Parts: sequence; structure tokens; C-alpha cells
Amino acid sequence: MTLIKSISGIRGTVGGSPGDNLTPLDIVKFVSAYATWLKEGAGKKRAKIVMGRDARISGDMYAKLVSATLSGLGHDVVNIGLATTPTTEIAVTAEHADGGIILTASHNPKQWNALKLLNNRGEFLTAADGAQVLELAEKENFEYAEVDDLGVVTEKDYTDYHIQHVLDLKLVNREAIAKANLKVVVDAVNSVGGIVIPRLLKALGVKEIIELNCEPTGKFQHNPEPIPENLTEISAKLKECHADLGIVVDPDVDRLALVCENGEMFGEEYTLVAVADYVLKHTPGNTVSNLSSSRALKDITERYGQQYNAAAVGEVNVVAKMKETHTVIGGEGNGGVIYPESHYGRDALVGVGLFLSHYVAEGKKMTELKKDYPQYFISKNKITLSPAINVDKILEGLKVKYAREKVTDIDGVKIDFERGWVHLRKSNTEPIIRIYSEAKDEAAANALSEEVIEAAKQLC
Repeated sequence: MTLIKSISGIRGTVGGSPGDNLTPLDIVKFVSAYATWLKEGAGKKRAKIVMGRDARISGDMYAKLVSATLSGLGHDVVNIGLATTPTTEIAVTAEHADGGIILTASHNPKQWNALKLLNNRGEFLTAADGAQVLELAEKENFEYAEVDDLGVVTEKDYTDYHIQHVLDLKLVNREAIAKANLKVVVDAVNSVGGIVIPRLLKALGVKEIIELNCEPTGKFQHNPEPIPENLTEISAKLKECHADLGIVVDPDVDRLALVCENGEMFGEEYTLVAVADYVLKHTPGNTVSNLSSSRALKDITERYGQQYNAAAVGEVNVVAKMKETHTVIGGEGNGGVIYPESHYGRDALVGVGLFLSHYVAEGKKMTELKKDYPQYFISKNKITLSPAINVDKILEGLKVKYAREKVTDIDGVKIDFERGWVHLRKSNTEPIIRIYSEAKDEAAANALSEEVIEAAKQLC
């Protein structure tokens, strides 16, 4: 498996040979490059860097390597241990730190891990900054600190700080949530969400919390991506215990998926749609999501007389577009909610606080609430890449073939048809081409996807 270096971090599988996988040598190399970038680019001879990780089996080993490498380069480390990605982002600003490193491969299976790199705003590095880090890694021209200049490592826990941060948000209505006497099932895929989400729900006043896979062992009970085929256990549990709703998070808790009272999926695309509906109702403004996200957000935004904009896939791209367009709520259709009132990062804790406030205010069952929104169906497919596949040739060929339609090429190729859309792009996190399509129903979405996939295959 070739290392994947993108705006989503430096990601690979554990074990194998250096340069082909995310080995201990690769960890030291890329962390050294990041620390050197802080020294050279940010002018920080001695910086403060926050480090957090999810509960992956390899996390503790890699955290020790990261901490020692940063200290060896003369930087001070604030190790916040098991922490969600958004918790680490918030900790960077709370500590007035110069950067941050998160050890997580997000939704990837347990054999994966990754380095996610943050700037002093607790946001992911831009493409330009990331490119500088990769260039430094290739040169391997690192200068480590002498013994009297080694960095100091301190340990802190920011979980309660993050929970209080959510409770303090103006639109999070703890009193109303507590009065609703909710019964909620949580599936945290045996990662850090198993610590954080039940504690958050208790702080919000949720009456009964039923935990599934909440032991942070890193031994994922099912494929950790929070999509319907992986969530059969919580679906059955909801029907069995007659709960109001289910909450599912990925291993680093930046994505939020919801399950209806009857065990059906609310749809991770509709997490952002529902939260945006609530935010726009109270604070009108613009919205942003990525090109692979549902049209439903655009429809809801325009329902409030506001403007919707699309960004390239990747949190850093969405955040940039949100800042540019003065957005009040945005994110990605994979359940990633970004609420600027809190911070510019996908945050499932913030998503939970806002969604539950919306849910109890509406006073409807989850299935009834879902019907309030424009109904679309997204079909998600992929083509596994091999050295023989020329991705650029395929994408250019599709632009020519569908030139009569509305084509957007800021991130792969998105083709907007009257009856729906198809988006093809090379993944930032896996060696695949992602192919998403959306239409009014499953059959139409699948038909659109099949049509474009067949055209792509002819171009291979």
C-alpha cells in the first residue's frame, strides 16, 4: 500500500516497508518535517504542539514516537491522550499552541493510521503548507536539538473542556433536551467516541443512554465508516428497546450519523441538512458543503432566502469557502458539521448538541422530521485504482463527453444533469476513485451512476 499524502493528512497501513506503509520510520520522518516547517516557515525555534489520538491499536505506539520526535526537535508537547479530532482542534486554540498533530485514520479500518496536521488556529494545513511539509520530508534535512534544548512533554485532558464548550453554545438548549426525557442508543465503534459521546449526552440531560461498542479498545466491532450497511446492530437495538434515536460516530468523532426510532437510517447526508435547518431558523446566513454532498442543503438554504456555495471535497477546502462566503453553517455530507460559532472543524459533539436542540424543539419522531426535508437518494460507488489506470485521462474524457451538461472541475469532475448529478474524484484517503450520484430515488441515482461508470470504463 503506497502512502497517501493529501489535504486529509499522511495516511497508510501499519507495518511493512518504510515508504510503502505508515511505519515508525515514516512517522518520525513526517513529524520531523512538520516540526521543521514550524521552525522555518512559522519562525518558531521552540513551539508548543498539541497531540491527540483516537483509540486505534497502533495509536499508543505512534503517539510515543510523535511525542519523542517533537521533543527531539526542541518543541514542547501537550499530550491530551485519547481525544476526538475536534477536541484536539479546540485544544490548540485553548493552549495558544503553534500547531497540533492528530493520530487518526478517521473512518478507515483498524490497520490504518494517519498524521493529521494542524496550524495555530486548530485547522488543517492548507495545500500550500502541506506541500512545504512534504518537500521537507523528502529532503530529510532535519536538525535535532541538543540535550539542554529538548522539548518538555505535559499531559492534559480536554474532554470536559470540549463538552462544556458545546453546552455554552447559544443554540444548544440543554434545558429543553433534559425535559424531553430522551432515550438514545450510541454506537462509538470501540474508539474515543465511547468515552466522549455518552458523557456529552449525560451533560445535556439525556435521560437514558444505551451504549454499543463504547469500550475504546480500537478493535472495531464493524467497519468504522458510519454508513447503513455497517449499522445493522444499532438498527436492531433501536427497535428492540424502543429508543427515540440512535447516534453513531466514526473513530475520531468528526462525523455524525443518526438513526430513526424504527431502525431506519436518518441518512448521514441529512445530519448537516437538519442542523442547518435549525441554525438558519435562528441565525440566517449562507451555507457551504462539498461537491459530493446532497442538493438538499441548497434547497433548505434557499428556502430561508440565503445563498448556498459548493467547495472541493476536504475539510480545509470547505472551511476556506465558508470563510470566503461568511457562512453560518456548513460541512460535508458525510455527517461532518462545521459550525463557525464554535470553531472551523467538523465536530460530532457540536452536531449532537445542535441536532438534539432541533429535535426536541420540533417535537416530532425522527421519521417524521426526515420527511420535512427534500428527499434525495445518493448512490456511492468506487473504482479501485491500479497503476494502469490513468485517472486524469478518464476525467478529461468525461468532461468532453458531457460538455452539454453543467460540468464542475474544481475537484475531479461533477456533472449536473437536470435529473440529478454524478461526481467522480480521486479519494484523499484511499487508493480509489469515488463515484457519487444523486437523484430523487434509488433507481434513478443508480442509473446515473451506472451510465457514467460505463463511460469511464470505456476511457480506461
